[in-house]
Parts: sequence; structure tokens; C-alpha cells
Amino acid sequence: MTDKQNTDCEACHEDAERLSELQAVKKLSEIPGWVILERKGILQLFKTYKFSNFLIAIEFANRVGLLAEKHQHHPELQIEWGSTSVYWWSHKIRGLHHLDFELAKATDLCLDSKVEISY
Repeated sequence: MTDKQNTDCEACHEDAERLSELQAVKKLSEIPGWVILERKGILQLFKTYKFSNFLIAIEFANRVGLLAEKHQHHPELQIEWGSTSVYWWSHKIRGLHHLDFELAKATDLCLDSKVEISY
């Protein structure tokens, strides 16, 4: 079985279309508060969310985790007292894909505890 058969995640295939830096910068206006970082030569979307304590930061990270599992596309999460940082990028293509931007938008919705993110 190939990787393509193991996942439904379009961005997780080696032949998925990676956005150019110009395309990514244009799409950035669709996700307020997010920035594009280059880490180890790979463009990634990044945002830090601030909270009043550690437990809320963990709860938010868990909601993002459920979102990631639902789409079989997983970010890097960094949880600290009062904050959760989220990095989205497509590992297989070593860059950004349209799905990363869609999931960044959906990550913002994870702030609303009334929005159900189920798996």
C-alpha cells in the first residue's frame, strides 16, 4: 500500500501542489493574525493563542488535535502556561498547501467552545 492509499489528506501526498511563496502571501489575508515563517527552509503558518491559564491552553490544543485527526493532517502544537502555538504545513511537500490555510481558519474556530469539533 502506498502513502496515497493510507490517507485521505490531499496535502499529505508527495505529488500535492505546494504553494509558491507569492501564492502563500496572497492567501495570508484570509487568516488574520497568522504569519508565514520559514523554519529549516520550509514555509509554515504560525499563530500563538493566549489564554488565562495552562488548562485552557491544553483544552484548546485538544480541540485543534481533534480537528487535525478529522482531516488526517497534523500541525505542530506548542503548549505553555497561558498559550498554545500552532504551526501548519504539509510535511510531505515540505511547504504550504491550500489545506494548511483552510485548517488555519478552522483552528481559529476552535476558540469557540460552542463549535463542535468531533471525530
